[in-house]
Amino acid sequence: MKKVRKAVFPVAGLGTRFLPATKAIPKEMLTVVDRPIIQYVVEEAREAGIEHFIFVTGRNKAAIEDHFDVQYELYDTLAKRGKEEVLSKLRSQQPEAGEISFTRQQEPLGLGHAVWCARELVGDEPFALLLPDMIMRAQKSCMKGMVELYEQTGENVIAVEECDPAETGKYGIVEAGDTTAGGGFEIVGMVEKPKPADAPSNLFINGRYILQPEIFDILATQERGAGNEIQLTDAMFKMRDTQKLHGYRYKGETYDCGTPEGFIEANIAFALERPDLADKVREMLKARLT
Repeated sequence: MKKVRKAVFPVAGLGTRFLPATKAIPKEMLTVVDRPIIQYVVEEAREAGIEHFIFVTGRNKAAIEDHFDVQYELYDTLAKRGKEEVLSKLRSQQPEAGEISFTRQQEPLGLGHAVWCARELVGDEPFALLLPDMIMRAQKSCMKGMVELYEQTGENVIAVEECDPAETGKYGIVEAGDTTAGGGFEIVGMVEKPKPADAPSNLFINGRYILQPEIFDILATQERGAGNEIQLTDAMFKMRDTQKLHGYRYKGETYDCGTPEGFIEANIAFALERPDLADKVREMLKARLT
């Protein structure tokens, strides 16, 4: 069994829900308290043991590359001013040389196409896929739990969590089969945004995956699906012909920062965890609500 060493982050999206803020700034660089959204997602991958971070970017995404690069002038200025605590924090978040790669998705052809664009960088090994809009918060990170399940099964792992049964039309919903090794379950069906009456469960795919490299061969010939895009869900379901899809039940909190309401909720939740901000934010919210 090969170790999951690499993670793919599809960051080529336009962020139209946040215009005009994202006209010149990537949506992944919008901040939740004092860190960009993408920083939280990368840290989740790092906690799970990921060693190589692969970003599938598009035009106007240079700020993401700059964020993960060494900024000599900034570091030098902080050192001269004695800002050792801030400098140490920045350096701890800095990827080592060779740990990070970028490739372009020249056309907006969907998530499946974005994953396929990373094929040469991933190579012939399993990889993690983390959607950058989704920030997770739990004692054990979602991806760490998925890696542990993968080490029991050696196949594909897809994270799911429960939604309100009345809201299945917002998500990709899975049908759960038998329990498998490591406490997961076999995924025997997938339905994209079903009506509540047609949904096989209320378990939705939450944007975290561990996939085998065979997915690239399927994506290479995958026909366009919903939205005239190459759908990853369609390709994953085809993999069931040769290997299982294992569901991992994630029990923590998820904030969909791809929506304004989810982004605001994430800022409030993470601010309330900060000792230097919690009391002020709590009082501010109380005053607004009254």
